Amino acid sequence: MSLLPDIRARPAETLSSVWPAHPLIYEINTWVWLRRLSRKYQRQITLANVPAAELAELAAWGFDAVWLMGVWHRGKATRHSALNYLHEYRQALPDVTDADVPGSAYAIRDYQVERELGGRAGLARFREALSDLGIKLILDFVPNHVATDHRWTREHPEYFMRGARSDLDARPSDFFAADKPAGKGAVIARGRDPYFPAWIDTAQLDAFHPGLRGAAVDTLVNIGDQCDGVRCDMAMLMLNAVFADTWNRDADNSPSSDYWQAIIPAVRDRHPQMLFMAEVYWDLEHELLRQGFDYTYDKRLYDRLANGEIGAIKSHLAADLDFLRANIRFIENHDEPRAMEIFGEDRQRPAAALICTLPGAALLHQGQLSGRRIKLPVQINRGAEENSHPLLARFYRRLLNEVRSEIYRAGRWQSREPQAIHSHDSTHAELIAYTWQHDETARLVIINLSGEWSRAWLDLSDWRWLAGRRWRLCDLLRESFVFQDGDSILREGVLLEVPPHSAQILRFDQAAPDL
Repeated sequence: MSLLPDIRARPAETLSSVWPAHPLIYEINTWVWLRRLSRKYQRQITLANVPAAELAELAAWGFDAVWLMGVWHRGKATRHSALNYLHEYRQALPDVTDADVPGSAYAIRDYQVERELGGRAGLARFREALSDLGIKLILDFVPNHVATDHRWTREHPEYFMRGARSDLDARPSDFFAADKPAGKGAVIARGRDPYFPAWIDTAQLDAFHPGLRGAAVDTLVNIGDQCDGVRCDMAMLMLNAVFADTWNRDADNSPSSDYWQAIIPAVRDRHPQMLFMAEVYWDLEHELLRQGFDYTYDKRLYDRLANGEIGAIKSHLAADLDFLRANIRFIENHDEPRAMEIFGEDRQRPAAALICTLPGAALLHQGQLSGRRIKLPVQINRGAEENSHPLLARFYRRLLNEVRSEIYRAGRWQSREPQAIHSHDSTHAELIAYTWQHDETARLVIINLSGEWSRAWLDLSDWRWLAGRRWRLCDLLRESFVFQDGDSILREGVLLEVPPHSAQILRFDQAAPDL
């Protein structure tokens, strides 16, 4: 029995009635995207006037949701801090100037849409245009910290982790003094996680403070007025146990309820259809799902894919099915290197096919589909021009067209174990295989992440419906097909011979009998 919450058990008017079971989410670096469109159309493009052709292109890819990363106001302090690192941004943008640096998208001064991006009204128009195309909108929420000049540092210093003047004098990289009209204000800790130095452009919020929790609910309700879902940055940092350990707080005196257990239900009272997605690490996915999140990052699968750990990937996919359904998978995002750098074009194809055809959600990143290589810092608002890779884009077109099929949303997923054809051939161990079934449709997915040809046979004897018919097995990624007799498949299985670094998605179509 699964210990995870079943989102399908919610009332009909809540999340499961408006979000598909297998959402395809596209992350856009908002400022970079709008500046690129402005150059393309030779006029200023904001969220209020994105050309219809660009919206149609998003719809043509089949995305269920767009995650607009970096829409919130960053402020002077955030920008001033980021300008100290202009030399580092030249690795991504050699001709970077001060005008290209608004500051970190995750050091937020105010949860108001940047005026240069179109403001709240522009976002509303963009959301309406997406909705007309059947696409939902996801925005960011950063629970752990805010910018050092956020109004709370002046109006509600009690919301923050505090220090003494001696802490500021001894460790200015870990503390700062909040500004007040009449002089220096409270000494506040800079935001951090337990394994890295403090982020100097941020102020650390106190996850235990009831006033902060109430303010977080109000903030999320306001965000929920403007979108359909929220991606929560470093969500595990606010768990009672993690927060107490990070800040040497007495865990025995922590609040009776965990942060997200208090936050999510209160927000859902106002926005029952709002999707919650957690960035999470350190094997805390189950805990955040238990506390109410709908999806959590599958960073472990990403690491195993990047390292080519095929055996570990198979073990990973043997997890509880409800857990697999609650994962969001990716091979790049704004925090990770570009897929072209880690996987290259060849290794990227089977990895992308895997994350897009497993139960759960899939996340694709702006530039991934055309093979961009340059990872952009979240502090800049312009990217360099890069060559596209048309063959990779064509692969993604075929893949994403396929995963729009209802079978991945309503079908039954089943892992399959490839078997050796000969005792001296162990290449079957390199293959990952699984099937999808829905009504009278079926898919067989075979993933070869290795650099060698792999051979195996696959037992499908439980598919009794194959009997007495002739079948055409269409490889939907290569647009090729073979004919096989259903009775032979039941007796002998399906023989597989899979090229290196490749994926096959076989659709079973009943073929006309031989004349």
